[in-house]
Amino acid sequence: MADAPSVLFVCVHNAGRSQMAAAWLRHLAGDRVEVRSAGSAPAETINPAVVEAMGEVGIDVTDQKPKVLTADAVEASDVCITMGCGDVCPVFPGKRYLDWTLPDPAGRGVEAVRPIRDEIRKLVEGLIADLRVTPVR
Repeated sequence: MADAPSVLFVCVHNAGRSQMAAAWLRHLAGDRVEVRSAGSAPAETINPAVVEAMGEVGIDVTDQKPKVLTADAVEASDVCITMGCGDVCPVFPGKRYLDWTLPDPAGRGVEAVRPIRDEIRKLVEGLIADLRVTPVR
């Protein structure tokens, strides 16, 4: 969809919060939003507790891989949402930036990840409404 807004989710390792946010946005908005995620210091793999927690709500993220944050990804996005990456995210004039303060699920079990997953869903639903995109589900 050529005129779809694009959103970039950024956290340090791109293994937890940003992956859950990207998965929720893809799930809830479909192709109505272009979705990217990246990390300032990407991990090797997605957090297994995140994979399990998302699987519990019917969203498969096993095919996702942490990606390094690039200036091109930020420049190509209409909205950049950071989650604990501090000052390492490049800033471009005219881009919209949001910072979502969420606990880092790194090293935590699925019980600790579930409330983070659910909070991210609420934030993504608010983002969809803010972008004036019609949810698919």
